[in-house]
Amino acid sequence: MRNKKEAVVLLSGGLDSATTLYLARKQGYKCFCLIFDYGQRHRKEISSAKKIAQSTGSKYQVVKVSLPWKGSSLLDKNINIPASASDGASGIPTTYVPARNIIFLSFALSCAEAMKAEAIFIGAHAQDYSGYPDCRPEFYQAFRKVDACGTKSGVEKNGVKIMTPLINKGKAGIIRLGNKLGVPFGETWSCYQGGKRPCGTCDSCHYREKGFREAKSFDPLLK
Repeated sequence: MRNKKEAVVLLSGGLDSATTLYLARKQGYKCFCLIFDYGQRHRKEISSAKKIAQSTGSKYQVVKVSLPWKGSSLLDKNINIPASASDGASGIPTTYVPARNIIFLSFALSCAEAMKAEAIFIGAHAQDYSGYPDCRPEFYQAFRKVDACGTKSGVEKNGVKIMTPLINKGKAGIIRLGNKLGVPFGETWSCYQGGKRPCGTCDSCHYREKGFREAKSFDPLLK
């Protein structure tokens, strides 16, 4: 039997996953957070994720994953982080990490099945994003089928729910929701660089700035 109202939350340290954690808590879930150290360019987002988990009193675990083949500018410091796609670039940017959400969700599914947690929450959304294929609704529909036919609990018709509560929201909507939930956005980190302040030029910074502007809210990282 599943442990009702227990959930595994994928927590990156960004505003999307932070809002997702706070929403899961608001819905009554006892949350266990998975934070991934996968060789990203900086550890600032890992530090942010820990602080966000602690702010909700949620237990967490940092999972170290080695991706020695790299294949992304977030993993390979020899590849420059591109400027925002709003500057005219097209296609999926080099910041795409091959199969990252497939990897993370596979870990989360294993964890949730072992813990008998009812659900997995992930803060993916397909508006105001960089076009990563593993952020689209179609991907999550397919992954639910993986759960149903590829796990013991799924085959026994007691599979884990894959929850994507932000999937159809834009950044402004996510920020408005986060403000209502009391998300400490000042503890989040979105920039692909690990400086003292957001770089202001990468895709992640672009969408964050756009979101706060459209939500008529102030980004506490820019004070």
